[in-house]
Amino acid sequence: MATLEDFLIISNMNNPKNTFAGIAEGITDQKVINNILVGYFNNRDINVNWLQPARVGKSGGHGEVTNYCRSRKFQAVFDLNEYVIIHIDTDISSELGIPHQDENGQLISAEHLIEGVIAKFKEIIGEDFYDQYAEKIIFAIAVHKIECWLLPLHCQEARSETIGCQNILSKIFPEMKTEKDYKHYQKISMEYSNNESLLKLSPENPSLKAFIGELTKVKNCNF
Repeated sequence: MATLEDFLIISNMNNPKNTFAGIAEGITDQKVINNILVGYFNNRDINVNWLQPARVGKSGGHGEVTNYCRSRKFQAVFDLNEYVIIHIDTDISSELGIPHQDENGQLISAEHLIEGVIAKFKEIIGEDFYDQYAEKIIFAIAVHKIECWLLPLHCQEARSETIGCQNILSKIFPEMKTEKDYKHYQKISMEYSNNESLLKLSPENPSLKAFIGELTKVKNCNF
């Protein structure tokens, strides 16, 4: 008699894996990341299986990201997905025990802040499981907000800024002062779906550059 385990194995064989799953703070973040993926891989057919938030209106935030990553659901992600993208903004990193300043009161560089957040997620996920799948986990750590990734597109004089990015953008797009609309974020990040633009502009913001570096983990995938 076939067991449940046999059924799941057969089911997975009959359902090809998604290339990407994603865990993000919000729907607006997902739109930005989607456009970056399209641009980086130069393929408009790329689709992300967004696990968190799974749809518009579902609760989001950094707490939902960390909760998902420490749950049993996360350990099942690789059954049906080749890679998982984990997004979080570092404006809340102090809540994870990762301060923005060192013991001398000096701001920690974006690179070191990202390293600290990744180390924390290694603990959250579980070191053994993380080590097993490290090359399949792609971090999209935005310092300090994903809005900072949009500055090279819309505000060249502040292209490498990491503080007050949403305020900077709201001066260009006044509608951002009242709400975060996912359709608007899709529109204002659309230029990153152009491979040439993305590769030219991404090095200008330190944490966006780091995310592009993470995408080099993706190899031999059929989109």
